[in-house]
Amino acid sequence: MERSDSLEQASQVIGRLAPSPTGGLHVGHARTFLIAWLAARSAGGRIVLRIEDIDTTRVRPGATEQAIADLEWLGFDWDSGPYVQSQRMDAYREAMELLKRKELVYPCTCTRADIERAASAPHAEDEGPTYPGTCAGRFAHDAAKLAGRSFAWRFRVPSSDVSWNDLFLGEMAINPAVRGGDFSIAREPFVPSYQLAVVVDDNAMDVNQVVRGDDLVVSTPRQILISQALGAAIKRTYGHVPLVCDASGKRLAKRDGAIKLATLRADGVDPRNLIGLLAQSCGLSETIVPSRPDNWIDVFRPGSVPRASWTFNLNEFVNRL
Repeated sequence: MERSDSLEQASQVIGRLAPSPTGGLHVGHARTFLIAWLAARSAGGRIVLRIEDIDTTRVRPGATEQAIADLEWLGFDWDSGPYVQSQRMDAYREAMELLKRKELVYPCTCTRADIERAASAPHAEDEGPTYPGTCAGRFAHDAAKLAGRSFAWRFRVPSSDVSWNDLFLGEMAINPAVRGGDFSIAREPFVPSYQLAVVVDDNAMDVNQVVRGDDLVVSTPRQILISQALGAAIKRTYGHVPLVCDASGKRLAKRDGAIKLATLRADGVDPRNLIGLLAQSCGLSETIVPSRPDNWIDVFRPGSVPRASWTFNLNEFVNRL
């Protein structure tokens, strides 16, 4: 992939939409994507579309095409992509070799469940106990002694805080040694983790603004450390938005077919009504105004997005139609 070195691109906001084809997108995804899209467009920025499909055991047939159709139905556009992670394995291997040479990773033979979980984005409820450093005494070259065995590569984290100024949460600081410890960055036979793949991709695609759900806050210090270790010159802004819950207070999930965008689309829902509802939930309007995403570019401000989670009541939404 070619990198742009122009001063204009270096100073321009470049955001991303990065659906994972492990199931249908739902209303919660739509709200986060709306905020991410507006955060870039309102700053005169560009959008990259990336399909995050390295967790091959969970990828659903046809989910990529459905995700793109959902995004287009809602009225989103993008300037480059779609890039597909499963087609970029050489880039991830190259990054791993650099981290090995720097002795920033080591082979870990702890539980297989922990190793396999690394391919998926780690949400807040998935965070296990802090890794105790059982295998931290190993060096990268010790992997040669493990030939024929499955193992993880763990990234060595410092014992100090990693700080950033969050677009929506303000000043943040997390000590990754306390919140999870050394974390899995790949497994052998080689499969990159979510953490490694997204950083390599964001670096290669010049993404300098990442907006996502606040269940991924704990991933941010890890990704900052990986980016620094890979020598990235790019300064990246992160923003984490509250999740969407259903009427019972549970986080929306892909397993709930009723709130999937494809279901709403098949039922003939006008996407402008959904965008209007989402815009209202983001503090952009006092009422529900049927609209497209680009209708809100001029009024969007990160500070308008409420910090509390938002409840989507499907029955109320349907009854308004």
